[in-house]
Amino acid sequence: MKISIIIPAFNEERLLGGTLARVQSARVAFGQFAWESELIVCDNNSTDRTAEIARAGGATVVSEPVNQIARARNRGAEVATGDWLLFIDADSHPSAALFAEVAEQIQAGHCLAGGCTVRLEDGYPLANFFTGFWNFLSRSQRLLAGSFIFCETAAFRKIGGFNNELFAGEELDLSKRLRQLAREMGCEVVILHRHPLVTSARKVRLYSLRELLWFFLRAAFNQKGTLTNRTSCHPWYDGRR
Repeated sequence: MKISIIIPAFNEERLLGGTLARVQSARVAFGQFAWESELIVCDNNSTDRTAEIARAGGATVVSEPVNQIARARNRGAEVATGDWLLFIDADSHPSAALFAEVAEQIQAGHCLAGGCTVRLEDGYPLANFFTGFWNFLSRSQRLLAGSFIFCETAAFRKIGGFNNELFAGEELDLSKRLRQLAREMGCEVVILHRHPLVTSARKVRLYSLRELLWFFLRAAFNQKGTLTNRTSCHPWYDGRR
């Protein structure tokens, strides 16, 4: 068994080094199952030292010139040679215990894809409330958080990967298609919760509540018009770091 760990990265010189260190430490869990793993960083048209830091952190670096998260993840998946793909965001810190739980699910043989609950690294009460609400929805509806997704490679390629038309919400679209495929194949999509992924709260620091609420309201009432427009999805693309 081989796992391909894929990290999309756009101007992530501040946080990528720490993430890679955590990922490298967590990879020992796969070794305990006698599995191979590879680490791929997709440099998504960065203008900083992202690619240099990725190479120094032991990753294979590929490039995606179009600044779009879905395309960056798909580009990483194109060069991946693993039986399973594991997508992790560049500002998130997985643990060896979480990787071991992923391996247990894969080894059990009933899982087609999965994700996990998340925990913000800093103490923001309101943000933690919304994160808790997301975790509830994620577990009850089998929705995958983009910061951590694992998927059988053959299944990912069968459904065409992430939707390149979407600049945000691409993980929700992928969740829907994976759930459908899992039903057809008699498998399941799982959400792990014993070892939450620790992820950055930087959007809470960098954007006002008004900005974030305005984005989510527009996405709710004009989903296609908002999520297919890079400018409308500015919290992911305006370069604030």
